[in-house]
Amino acid sequence: MMKLKEMSASSQAIRTTQLGIMVSILLIFLKGISGHLGHSYALIADATESGADVLSSGILWLALRYAQRPPDKGHPYGHGKAEPIAAIIVGLFLMAAAGWIAYHAIVFIETPHELPAKFTLVVLFIVVVVKESLFRYVLRIGKRLNSQAVIADAYHHRSDAITSIAAFIGIIIALIFGKGYEGADDWAALMACLFIIYNAVKIIKPALSEIMDGAPSDQLILEIKKIASSHAEVKGVEKCFVRKMGLDYYVDLHIEVEGTINVFDAHQVAHQVKDELIQANLNIKNALIHVEPYLA
Repeated sequence: MMKLKEMSASSQAIRTTQLGIMVSILLIFLKGISGHLGHSYALIADATESGADVLSSGILWLALRYAQRPPDKGHPYGHGKAEPIAAIIVGLFLMAAAGWIAYHAIVFIETPHELPAKFTLVVLFIVVVVKESLFRYVLRIGKRLNSQAVIADAYHHRSDAITSIAAFIGIIIALIFGKGYEGADDWAALMACLFIIYNAVKIIKPALSEIMDGAPSDQLILEIKKIASSHAEVKGVEKCFVRKMGLDYYVDLHIEVEGTINVFDAHQVAHQVKDELIQANLNIKNALIHVEPYLA
């Protein structure tokens, strides 16, 4: 079996999404059946939130596959923007899930029902461990790939863990204090919605910046300038603009060379700098190098 580090970046992103889909499907049945048998409406709402996980992860999977398409006449820079668009969709799904859970939590609070069963605590503990582990794994992959869509998928798993923790606390309160506190887990689920919305905003903000061609980190800019400046014929770097397309970067760079060298030699320097940037393991897909005369 191919090891994760040997896969392409897009393959790693798709593999983590597929893993999330499979885990979420299993948890839908576990939480839904346990919530019904254990009289926990918060657990049933949690199962529905896992259903939103599956739907949003499915959209993410399709978007990542679309983003892999090579450049064509209509999209000369490729289809990488599908990746941050998918991240925004996941964030919106999170907001919708928070609204759904909040609405039903309020309804369940006003509806008399039995105390939750003790075994639901075991189920919730398993869910929290699984989802938090999945969150950490997917987030690590997302940060390594610098993929906003994969990072968004990770926080979707974290939101599921948060709602489960809230339900866990609520059920403990209900079991400790008994009759009159049947809706404690519903109140807990209602409070968890605030954390889910916070995570949604945290996902959408950087994805919007990427769609608007926001500048990447200063560290990347400095690294690109450092590589260009290290070339023997480059006397200075005047401008450096970078934009992200999916998992790759496109660079517009202005370098300064001696004004006395001929056009052919200056062109060769530009190509050499471009090759060095692409080979620098910075996920640079292409670089447009503009040559200017160096004025001492």
